[in-house]
Amino acid sequence: MKKLNLAIGILLLSLSARSQVGPEITSWIRNTNNATGYNNIPSNCQTIQYSTNNVYVSCTCIPGYDIGPWIGNPNVAANQNFVYKITRNPQPNTGTPVAIGLGHIGVWTNGVSIFNAEDAMTYNNQGVWYRNAYFFEGQGFDSCLGHPQQNGEYHHHVSPACLYDDMDSTHHSPLIGYAFDGYPVYGAYAYTNTDGTGPIKRMESSYRTRTMSDRTTLPDGSPASQPGPAINATYPLGAFIQDYEFVQGYGDLDSNNGRFCVTPEYPQGTYAYFVTIDANRTPIYPYTIGAHYYGTVQAGNTGPNSGHNTISESTTVYNGPTAVNEVKKHIKFEMYPNPVKDRAVIFFDPESANNITGTIYDAKGSVVKVLDYMQPSIQYTIDLSTLPAGVYTLQLLCDKDKAVQKIIVTK
Repeated sequence: MKKLNLAIGILLLSLSARSQVGPEITSWIRNTNNATGYNNIPSNCQTIQYSTNNVYVSCTCIPGYDIGPWIGNPNVAANQNFVYKITRNPQPNTGTPVAIGLGHIGVWTNGVSIFNAEDAMTYNNQGVWYRNAYFFEGQGFDSCLGHPQQNGEYHHHVSPACLYDDMDSTHHSPLIGYAFDGYPVYGAYAYTNTDGTGPIKRMESSYRTRTMSDRTTLPDGSPASQPGPAINATYPLGAFIQDYEFVQGYGDLDSNNGRFCVTPEYPQGTYAYFVTIDANRTPIYPYTIGAHYYGTVQAGNTGPNSGHNTISESTTVYNGPTAVNEVKKHIKFEMYPNPVKDRAVIFFDPESANNITGTIYDAKGSVVKVLDYMQPSIQYTIDLSTLPAGVYTLQLLCDKDKAVQKIIVTK
């Protein structure tokens, strides 16, 4: 009888713990005042509902911060009316890992979709060498490092620059999203040690570009069924997903771009994904989540036409304090042409910030040009004629505001 009572007590404690309001419920940025974002669409998350086992996030996929323009991208961000279903009881996957696939693989805390590193296209459409979205589409990202796809779904392939302060390297980054296996996604900075001790450090990816002179083998060493393009200024290492290899212990994170660790929201520890950037805050592969989920994935969020879950269980609407992570960005600019041969033009919107500093980095992260005290309503011409062909990154800074633009120089 005592054993039965003990078992019942443990079960009740477990159910009580799971019924508590945890970070999977409180971390979402709710729209509590009918605010609108791009094209006057309601922004952030409209409703958060939860049951014992699940959280339902109703969102438009439009953030509260300014988005656009998207250079060379004809798509327009549109209301997606998503209802995402996030498990409150994530479980490690002990079987065959679940590939993250294309489309949304998780959701940021403001209801915007998380996408993987690919752009859905391969070299010569052969299905072998998958294109890196940051390399091929990055020049069309807005200052928040996002863009819409054909159906209007605004998303980020890389660290969402406007969702949290990625310049704050002295505090543990906030929880900024959830993957569809139910595990949290954090910004770039965390405790050095997995037990929550040690100084704050930037979490480093354990992927690196491969040492190779041509694209004839895959990361596992096997021969590629079709060779990729020559490694050159047009297609440098890193342009394709298969240009990268995972090296255990090379960085802080595993092949999923996460680790089990203590975080402010999970003092007992949890598996957590981290977005990855370098010391110059440039996105680093695999950017958000690796090729597979760490945990098991329930149906409803992935695959064609997904993200519109039906709520068929009793739920409670969360009306408590809303999270506030977004960092309002005020650097508004256009740059053209891109790709560029000799000179590029940057124009800052009249509503943009003052005294902007621009720094151009080469592919190795070295500074090649600095532009000081740029002002709104002024058109600036940048002479790039002395730079060799390749991919460069323009970083614009003003106080804590930041914008990043990839520049492709051709000759």
